[in-house]
Amino acid sequence: MTTSNESTPIPHSPLPTPHSPQLQLKQVSLITSSRGAIPGTSILTDISCEIFRGDRTCLIGPSGAGKTSLLRLLNRLSELTTGTIYLENQDIRTIPVLQLRRQVMLVPQEPKLLGMTVQEALAYPLVLQQLPQRQIQERLQTIREQMHLPEDWLNRTELQLSVGQRQLVAIARALVTQPKILLLDEPTSALDAGTASHVLNILTDLAFQAQITMIMVNHQLDMAQLFSSRVLYLQEGQLLEDVRANEIDWKQLRERLVEAEVQASQDWV
Repeated sequence: MTTSNESTPIPHSPLPTPHSPQLQLKQVSLITSSRGAIPGTSILTDISCEIFRGDRTCLIGPSGAGKTSLLRLLNRLSELTTGTIYLENQDIRTIPVLQLRRQVMLVPQEPKLLGMTVQEALAYPLVLQQLPQRQIQERLQTIREQMHLPEDWLNRTELQLSVGQRQLVAIARALVTQPKILLLDEPTSALDAGTASHVLNILTDLAFQAQITMIMVNHQLDMAQLFSSRVLYLQEGQLLEDVRANEIDWKQLRERLVEAEVQASQDWV
């Protein structure tokens, strides 16, 4: 038994190497809280995979597969039930939440500007980091040019933007913080095909040039094919496939998704 004068040494995580995974999931499961005698519902079961720096990973699967739930575990918007998630060999539960979310940034499916103008929304995360005003302005100018955001958007509020325009601003707001990993939940769902392709091209360039790792949930397989370097296929909370994008039969994958969606709808009848 440990006495009050004894202390247990804290184990140090090994430093990442150039060839080690940036993000590693080991037997990750998520179960909803049980209520009384009602057992919890299993959302994710025994997920294990490795994601490397600069990967452009798409999470694909039918509705209810657990894609968004998995995304939310990666920056602790939800907490896993069992298993471990490592960021550069460090258990993410040992990283202060705010610090983790600056490194692993989530763009939600329905972003909000919280009453701010576009200019204020883009600057806000940098103001929280207490960066000098000059550096903030330089970052805003760079991201505006990268995302092709018109100058006349800067003084607009959320009510003066379309859903698609808000999505572009939300992506820019996440990128301006220069995260290590960008999590995207259906980022092109509200965009027309041309704008969606433009955004994905920008993200692909950033992933390559700045080595930002990107993990995206996307139901639009044509967009997933355009963007991804690898695909994780989930169904009923299980990871069934982890494959490089250039090895996928996309026609067969589309048929598989349709079949799974039909089966899921029949199960509800």
